[in-house]
Amino acid sequence: MSEPPLVRVARFLDRTTAEGPGERTAIWVQGCTIRCAGCFNPHLFGVRGGVPTAPAELVDRVLATGTPGLTLLGGEPFEQAAGLAAVAAGVRQAGRSVMTFTGYEYDHLRELAAQGHDDVAALLDATDLLVAGPFRQDLLDHERPWVGSTNQQFIRLTNRIEDVPIDVAVTPDRIEVTITASGAVSVNGWADTETLDALLADLPTRRGRPA
Repeated sequence: MSEPPLVRVARFLDRTTAEGPGERTAIWVQGCTIRCAGCFNPHLFGVRGGVPTAPAELVDRVLATGTPGLTLLGGEPFEQAAGLAAVAAGVRQAGRSVMTFTGYEYDHLRELAAQGHDDVAALLDATDLLVAGPFRQDLLDHERPWVGSTNQQFIRLTNRIEDVPIDVAVTPDRIEVTITASGAVSVNGWADTETLDALLADLPTRRGRPA
């Protein structure tokens, strides 16, 4: 059996509470041909960049964090479905849950799987909670966590995380901002442009405050 292809990893975050239910590990992949207008991660559109990483190595890194679940984001996970299917399957075998975001519609992915795209079928099979559909700026969603627009669907593919409340009133959106000692700023989670601009504009002041 041949080894699964390497995954172009743009970012690996050991622990987050902003990318799905509870505390999770998150992997962002590099490359997306969908290129939704207003996307939160346009720097991940291009296929250049990212660190090519073996799926087995990623499984080991995820399990080493001790978190109960993994979230796959991008970029577009289903454009690297073969490698990520191996990652998701390895994480699931260890009893963790997998949540996958995609800009493709669920029906389209099912059609691809039915047409013989085994990599797409494998990633769907290894996903517990799928968030499907392109981001649309004209349909901003303020009622549900983790998604940006109302057209995007939450699809429970297993009952592993069946009881997750898809409601901001119960599970609010979160934005996590990390500032390294060198001053580099990284942001994850989702917010509209106005909220994000206001938050980042205040960072010089916040950095000067005592903890």
